[in-house]
Amino acid sequence: MPPCGNQGSLGWCMLELRNITKRFPGVKALDNVSLAFDKGQIHALVGENGAGKSTAMNILAGNLQPDEGSILLEGKEVRLRSYQDAIRNDIGLVYQEIQVIPESTIAENIMLDKLKSFSKNGFLNWKRINEETERYLHIVGLGISPRTPIFGLSAAEKQLTQIAKALASNTRYLLLDEPTSSLTKHEVENLFALIKALHGQSVTVIFVSHKIEEVLQLCDKVSVLRDGKFVGAAQCDGLTKQEVVRMMIGRETSDVYLGRLDSEEGKKALEVRNLCLSGRFDAVNLHLNKGEILGFYGLVGSGRTELAKTIIGEYPMTSGEVFVNGVRAHIRGVKDSLYKYKMGYVTENRKEEGLILDFPIRDNVTITIWSLLRRAVTRFLSGKRINQKTLEYVESLSIRAQNIKQVAGSLSGGNQQKVSISKWLAADCDILFIDEPTRGVDVGAKRQIHELIWKIAKEGKKSIVLISSDMPEIVTLARRILVFRENRIVAQLEDLDRFMGNYTSVSEEIGKHLQ
Repeated sequence: MPPCGNQGSLGWCMLELRNITKRFPGVKALDNVSLAFDKGQIHALVGENGAGKSTAMNILAGNLQPDEGSILLEGKEVRLRSYQDAIRNDIGLVYQEIQVIPESTIAENIMLDKLKSFSKNGFLNWKRINEETERYLHIVGLGISPRTPIFGLSAAEKQLTQIAKALASNTRYLLLDEPTSSLTKHEVENLFALIKALHGQSVTVIFVSHKIEEVLQLCDKVSVLRDGKFVGAAQCDGLTKQEVVRMMIGRETSDVYLGRLDSEEGKKALEVRNLCLSGRFDAVNLHLNKGEILGFYGLVGSGRTELAKTIIGEYPMTSGEVFVNGVRAHIRGVKDSLYKYKMGYVTENRKEEGLILDFPIRDNVTITIWSLLRRAVTRFLSGKRINQKTLEYVESLSIRAQNIKQVAGSLSGGNQQKVSISKWLAADCDILFIDEPTRGVDVGAKRQIHELIWKIAKEGKKSIVLISSDMPEIVTLARRILVFRENRIVAQLEDLDRFMGNYTSVSEEIGKHLQ
């Protein structure tokens, strides 16, 4: 069992998983895992997708029960049969995937499980509820009225609302699962300041992240899981990124210059002229060459995604023109974009928009081409053709699954992303918008997805717009970058092959335009 950093005279940690094993059909998610968390410690939990991090977090939060092993709080064994049990034991979990009630207000979402304490004679004191909500919104730096409906918030604002909800439960053990995945740089800085303040109040924070730089910047200690097993733990002070990565995947990794793309300069797969979206951006002009990877770089909320969704018809443009292969396109919606102009959009939000989580892999992969897989006479879908097409992408994209009937929601994040990409490849899109392709994905799967995107452009001769706020990612893949700030394109960086993948040089150049 990993020892506590400061056991004191009692010889036990504040919170422990001891010899935990958890099985799912066909897989052992956790195999005799022991983890120990000290009082007031910021403790990172890292590992590749499928390593067991989410399973461990859900066991601590009472959402899953272990098959073997025990949970100890302050040296005493506890049984957490539900999330309510966890809350009663001062454990709160903030999920990576946004879990809110869209039709309700911020106050209703934050205080949902605490409404009884604001009730008297069967009536809720909404003034007190809103005042208490405002207090926690202030703590997380969200300057929005508690009466605001959730559905109108951005992904970052919804994430901060979830954090405020956990804090409103007065948790002593705060579990954060990829909390920065939807936040801007400024919001991340505010969150880190908040976490450090909680650290000073003896709150134990368990921080799950794929961003090793964040882990080393914020945390006191890191524990590593690999393939469902505990690999080891180390103090973050003096630890390097490569040392953490080596523990996670058992090998060295680095950002590598992938080479030239040989895109067809002057042959425009896509051109946008004077595109406007009311209230967002005005007179945007850009082009995408055939076989090119064009980067849209900027922080969350800079307008990159909104522009992409306007081009493909999800948002109706106010004015402007879109040309595909030199011909004026008349795009009235996403259906036109796909079936008339062979443009696809791989969403940044794979769980809510990219996949049907309760459907099997084969349905998710082929959903864009069902009309092509029908039998000629009966017009019924051909199960044989669906299976053949799905297996083609499962094998070519190295999707790790028990079989093609496995539901998409049970896959790891990296494999879910591959399924999300595969449905657009199946539709034979010539132009792909790929939005934050490795958000919430571990370093091993990240490298695989980068190689996949490169292969799609290099060998498949597809034209790709890569939307990313991950600087190393955009430098690794894009050979031309448009820099976004406050709904405007403020710079264009060309001929990036001259940098040979030099992250520092490109980042310094981009940084000049983000100030």
